[in-house]
Formats: sequence, structure tokens, C-alpha cells
Amino acid sequence: MLTPAAEPIHDWPLPYVSALGQRTISAVVLLVIHCTELPDLATTREYGERVLYESGTGNSGHYYIERDGRVHRFVPNERIAHHVRGYNDRAIGIELLNTGRWPNWLDSRHQAMTEAYPATQIDALIRLIQQLRNELPSLRWIAGHEDLDRARVPASDDASILVPRKRDPGPLFPWHQVMQSMDLSRLEVQT
Repeated sequence: MLTPAAEPIHDWPLPYVSALGQRTISAVVLLVIHCTELPDLATTREYGERVLYESGTGNSGHYYIERDGRVHRFVPNERIAHHVRGYNDRAIGIELLNTGRWPNWLDSRHQAMTEAYPATQIDALIRLIQQLRNELPSLRWIAGHEDLDRARVPASDDASILVPRKRDPGPLFPWHQVMQSMDLSRLEVQT
């Protein structure tokens, strides 16, 4: 059986990457699929570089996949990125460039996510997941951000309406296609 070629990854570490917590590779058991809910890679990078915590770090995934399939690594696997509440110490965050609800993330009138994921982007995601599966022996689970963060918050246009805090990767993400290409189990939090 042939081993698939490694996905080309452009290393582009965030300026504060050395301030992120360290972990052993064996601690990683979960992949979390996100979408950036931003228009492009430049804006996404700017958001990732924002320092939000006293530690001098901010919010970021590990990997970013552009619409054309190019893959960027902002945070190495052995560092703990801030991408999903309660799971960061044992998860790898993979962000797909997609506008999602941008720029009205919490506006009750703009909750639809209408940008499809291009086939080249999903193919790159599948190859990256297969590569990570080989590199991370403890990896067992995969989830969407929306599966793990089910909080509802007041809408920005009307505080009496609650909207999902996170919806990514959203209703257009091809879970069936992705799941049939690997041996990971889907993790969903029961409410």
C-alpha cells in the first residue's frame, strides 16, 4: 500500500508562538474543524496576531487552509493554541478560509453561512488529516467547533434574541465526505 505524499505546509509561526503552552504529542486526541469567518488570509493572520491574554498570546488555530488548498501552520502541534473553549490542551485546530457570517457574526439577521467549501480546500483538508493521523498516534476524535461550543449569546442587533456563539464549520461543510476518508470518530457534546 502506498503512503500518500505529505501535504505541503508553509510554516508561518505567530509572533507569540513561544509563549504558548507546551504539550507532548501523545496528549493530542482531537481535531477541531473551524472556519475563519473572515474574508481572506491577510485578515485572518491579523486576527491571529492580536494579543488578547496576559500571557502575550491570542486566539489561533494550528493550521489554515486557503480556498485554493494551500496549507499554513501558525502553531506547531506541540504547542497549545487557543481555538476552542475547554479542549485546547488536547486538540489541534484546523481553520478553513471561509466567510461564514462575516462581518455580522452575532447579528440575528445574518446567521446564514452561504459560502461553499471548494473541492480543492476539502481535498487538502483530507490529506492534512491523513498526515496528522500518521504523526499523532493518540489522535482518535474529530469535531466541528459548533459541536463543542454550543453557547448562545445575545444578538448584536437585539439582545432579547439568542444566537449561536459559534457555528463553524457550518451547514455547508461536507462531513460525510471527510468522515469516509478516515478512521477518526466524530465527537459531539451532548446537551
